[in-house]
Amino acid sequence: MVNQGERPRTVVIVGGGLAGLAAAARLVQAGFRVTVLESRPRLGGRASSFGDVETGALVDNCQHVSLGCCTAFQDLCETTGLSRFFVTERTLNFVGPAGEVRRIRNAWLPAPFHLVPAIARLPWLGWGDLARLGRAMRALTARSVDEERPFEAWLREQGQTQRLIDRVWHPVLVSALSERLDRIRVGAARHVFRDAFLRRRNGWHFQVPTVPLGELYGVHLAGWLRSRGAAIHMGRGADSLLWDGQRVCGVRLRQGEVLAADDVILAVTHRQVRRLLPEELERRLPVDDWEKLETAPITSVHLWFDRRVTGLRHAVFLERLTQWMFHRSLLVPGSPEGMVQVVISDSRGVADRPQAEIVARVCADLAVMAPAVRDAQLEHARVVTEHHAVFSPLPGSERLRPLQATGIPGLTLAGDWTQTGWPATMEGAVRSGNLAAAQVAAAVARPRGESPAVGCRV
Repeated sequence: MVNQGERPRTVVIVGGGLAGLAAAARLVQAGFRVTVLESRPRLGGRASSFGDVETGALVDNCQHVSLGCCTAFQDLCETTGLSRFFVTERTLNFVGPAGEVRRIRNAWLPAPFHLVPAIARLPWLGWGDLARLGRAMRALTARSVDEERPFEAWLREQGQTQRLIDRVWHPVLVSALSERLDRIRVGAARHVFRDAFLRRRNGWHFQVPTVPLGELYGVHLAGWLRSRGAAIHMGRGADSLLWDGQRVCGVRLRQGEVLAADDVILAVTHRQVRRLLPEELERRLPVDDWEKLETAPITSVHLWFDRRVTGLRHAVFLERLTQWMFHRSLLVPGSPEGMVQVVISDSRGVADRPQAEIVARVCADLAVMAPAVRDAQLEHARVVTEHHAVFSPLPGSERLRPLQATGIPGLTLAGDWTQTGWPATMEGAVRSGNLAAAQVAAAVARPRGESPAVGCRV
């Protein structure tokens, strides 16, 4: 906390994604003078919106949801007033291999048994499947589990059949981690099941925004930050950090302007850090290791039908190209009546296909669940792929993720790719921003040297 009467300590945050915005929220509350720089004309990073030219609609690049176990994200929303823009879903609608819809909801049993009755009633699993699944769940939560093993190989060792893999493990984990099971480390899979499904009854309940992400972050969160003194600049990217030989003391913008700062938080992706570092800092930081983190794509298919095609607000599909369906007209007031968004995680085999082929396959998937799709007129479709949507939780990837503290005076990192204990999620991004803000705040207790930018090399 900045002491009353002192000059407010200045912080420049490079990156207006969730990590940077979360850090900004913490720091303005602590009395810091904060400036957020975002090179794009919108906030939210990979959780943002764009304007669709043909329809004029503000469209989310991908449907983002928050689970009940995402406590840091929920705290950010409650603190900044964003909670009122979310609706909580306490039922999961699964679409089985034959198109049958089954609903998953909690029974009266305590965790971790609260979902057992619902899972036992699923027609696409037998009693033998349930027994094998239970044994694997127990093994996954054991302290002795090797967290760096490839998860699919571990599943085979646990006697999991292909049917169980396709109908339980794959839909949950590929949606959560956007990676193939043979590329996921056991520790990442363990984290998803432990926190979302086993530790608490509401851990898997998910919250869906009722406004476009661009409005959520670019209007409401940005407004909250500005009302507390933060400066937010969109379309103004950083060119490089300023280094005076002893500490990072500011940022030079691409337009040539220099912003002095007591501290700088780099809230960018691991693929963007190197270009911002002065040569001396590039030599001192393990940037090569950070760039070894691999990424995975996520594809969203936006569909505008001429009518409402289903009464379901959402659905999870098994054994199909479509993984999640969100009926935007039922979730976001003011959306066109027949607007549907489909999410395809781990879309490496999809992203390069022609749009018409992707749309046709998705519509065929939806028609299995909702026959009204066959009679509806598809008025418009758009396919959007975020090619580097998440970092891949591969075996060995955890050792490549850095702490927020860099050991370089004046420089702190933020981003879901840093060490947070979470995979690449909104929760991980917010946690990284919180940790970065805490690191900066801790520097207040240390003696501050000369004023920022004195002697800076520009």
